[in-house]
Amino acid sequence: MTAALFGSVLLGAGPAAADISVPIGVSDVRDTVVDGAHQHLYISGDSEIAVVDYTGKVVQTLTGLPEVSDLQLSPDGGTLYAAVTGADKIVAFDTATLTQTAEYPTGAKTAPRHIALTQGRIWFGYGDQWDSGLGEVDLTTSPASVKLDLAGGHDFASTPMLYADPANPDTLVALDGGISTGPIVVYDVSSGTPTIRVSVNENGFYQDAALTPGGQSIVVVGQGYRAVTEYRLSDLAEVREYPVKGEPETVTVAPDGTIAATTLDTDNTGDTYVFPGGADAPASVRNLSDAWMPWGGHSTAWSADGTSLFVLTGSSGSMQFHMVNEPRKYVTKLALNAPATAPRAKTLTVSGTLTAGLVPPAGTPVNVVRTDLLSPTGKSLGTTKLGSNGAFSFTDAPPAGGTVRYTVTYPGDGARTPATASDTVTVSRPTPVLTLTNNLKTYDYGKNVVFTAHLGATYANRTVEIWADPYGADKPNKLIKSGKVDAHGNLTATVNMSRDTAVTAVFKGDARYSPRNVKSAAYAQVRTASSLSKYYRTGTIGSTPYRYYHKKTDAILTTTMTYYTGRKERLDLQVYSDGKWYTTDSEYFALGTDGKCIVNLGHPGTAGVRARVRTSYIDPASGDNVNTTTYGAWQYFYFTN
Repeated sequence: MTAALFGSVLLGAGPAAADISVPIGVSDVRDTVVDGAHQHLYISGDSEIAVVDYTGKVVQTLTGLPEVSDLQLSPDGGTLYAAVTGADKIVAFDTATLTQTAEYPTGAKTAPRHIALTQGRIWFGYGDQWDSGLGEVDLTTSPASVKLDLAGGHDFASTPMLYADPANPDTLVALDGGISTGPIVVYDVSSGTPTIRVSVNENGFYQDAALTPGGQSIVVVGQGYRAVTEYRLSDLAEVREYPVKGEPETVTVAPDGTIAATTLDTDNTGDTYVFPGGADAPASVRNLSDAWMPWGGHSTAWSADGTSLFVLTGSSGSMQFHMVNEPRKYVTKLALNAPATAPRAKTLTVSGTLTAGLVPPAGTPVNVVRTDLLSPTGKSLGTTKLGSNGAFSFTDAPPAGGTVRYTVTYPGDGARTPATASDTVTVSRPTPVLTLTNNLKTYDYGKNVVFTAHLGATYANRTVEIWADPYGADKPNKLIKSGKVDAHGNLTATVNMSRDTAVTAVFKGDARYSPRNVKSAAYAQVRTASSLSKYYRTGTIGSTPYRYYHKKTDAILTTTMTYYTGRKERLDLQVYSDGKWYTTDSEYFALGTDGKCIVNLGHPGTAGVRARVRTSYIDPASGDNVNTTTYGAWQYFYFTN
């Protein structure tokens, strides 16, 4: 397995770019190699190699590689080697053209899985369980030759995981990771034939490993470990442990020796550990994923210059690509606690804490900004200093009411990331006097009515809005007037009363007075008129005008009323008897779209009958509620012989 690339160009110096976390179009991961010269990652899995750029985009896929596993770059970075387990071969690709340039069959049913490069040879671990072994492809011969059974007397219980470093060319390291007592085996390959230099049984069940710069130590992780452990290759003595929480899964070593590892992270508290200060300093911990991370493959790698860390997380179908651009920096977090409410211009206290794997020293300043109605873009309140445990507090007397936001910012430093936190306080404001005329008044249809809003004392804002919202879903709420009140605190607006209307005066508040709305409900009658026809003359009975009908002539009533969809008029018919009017009929009739309705009232067939009729709009019985109840005038008529 490979952790870094030799012979890669360094990335240009400059400010760190933003971290990246995006979905990636790969479904499995066996190994990951970084090619700094071409700004590519090679990711093996699912019988293909995905060529991925530094933004997580798959730019090309190398296919036809059944069960492709380990990857290695040549020391000059020009060739990518891949162990194709399912095809019993190792293949080579040109990293500039991404075309296959060679293949090296390793023998039927050898199933090469792990590879390493040194001494002009491709060393490969092959086979399965106790049938596993160590072989080589000798690239110094023409054609290249293949040898098997080079384990040097060690009986592997699983396919050996192999590691080599051109800086230590005579050394090859094999991990027997499939057994709890699986050893670490260090070979001397200076003669071209591996001989065991030292072998020690450790905890076994290795998940991943990486060599330190110069190839003098190996760092391993696995199921039997609760730390990332480094062993010296000369005698396999334990050098140091890098503590992590949970079971470590992958490990990679930067060119400067910085260790990075991922863990299973069943508690979702942090999955990626970087040790910028070595084993004796706290780790910088990031929580890149809320999923467990048991890849079973090498899915973490440093960039060639060691400035960025690449991590793959998730599961098949939902994998994420992460590039952390300042992985050595400790992640800082700020928490801020302000009171929920406070009186204006009175002193309040805001407290908080800054936490990090390595807390900044006491006395470190953090910046404080207050944002309110008087300072909508923010006003600096200076700095406050951290205590020895990262705690801090400050006081303020907010000059403005409403929502006041306090923001604390730690700018970060060479060892720590920036952090920002905010909290809000609801600062009290008195409610101003605001009134509006004409509440619950009724007006004739179409009358222009003046509404007057009156605003009492405020601090700075003297603007009032007057809105009119006619009844009915087809008419929107509309701003009628907006402006500053006069010297008496008044603002007027005219509303045409064709419908019942909710008129609202709005004061939006200012730094010392809260917003306020007041509403007047004003009502508009309908316009209605009725006339009788088919009468033969007019006259009066007493002082009341009548239409005269022959006793066998039908009285016809025509009504015109303000129209609204689905509207009906109510017709009331009364007859006079013994000095009183008695209702004989009350019935609703639909209006036409022109607002007209013609009703045949019939005839009594008897002379001497006095009657009267009127049409009315009844809210809401007439079919809608957009106007207020309006009674029409009585029409009187009399039947004679």
